[in-house]
Amino acid sequence: MAEPAVTRRLTGSEMDAWRSFLRAHARLSRVLESELVAKHPLSLGGYDVLVQLAEAPDRRLRMAELADAVLLSRSGVTRLVDRLEMAGMVTRERFESDGRGVVAVLTTKGVDTLREAARTHLAGVMRHFVEHFEPDELTEFGALCSRLTD
Repeated sequence: MAEPAVTRRLTGSEMDAWRSFLRAHARLSRVLESELVAKHPLSLGGYDVLVQLAEAPDRRLRMAELADAVLLSRSGVTRLVDRLEMAGMVTRERFESDGRGVVAVLTTKGVDTLREAARTHLAGVMRHFVEHFEPDELTEFGALCSRLTD
């Protein structure tokens, strides 16, 4: 399907808002990642994989579902799961009803690592994000961002 043609340029305030959003996302991601890596053997992407598996039924997801949940390519998820598997946080199993499919399964070590890392991560989210807004601003910000994901 062809992309619609651009009918106008962005205004200065539109470009400022876009760039501000990109800078804020990049900065928060870098800071939260560095805090996790400094205290735990875990990247932000690895943390996200563990969270998705912890929230999944039976703590397991097909690799394609995991890739969709963490917004990584399938090859990116495969490499990340490789590292988590070597660290003992995740295992892979054949999908029961389909011998071709593979599921990632959260291990006890993965649960324990996630529990410890969550303290660091959520404290960082509070410090670097939540504390910069009033409660009503957070509600509005969440609603505005939801428009982008719908």
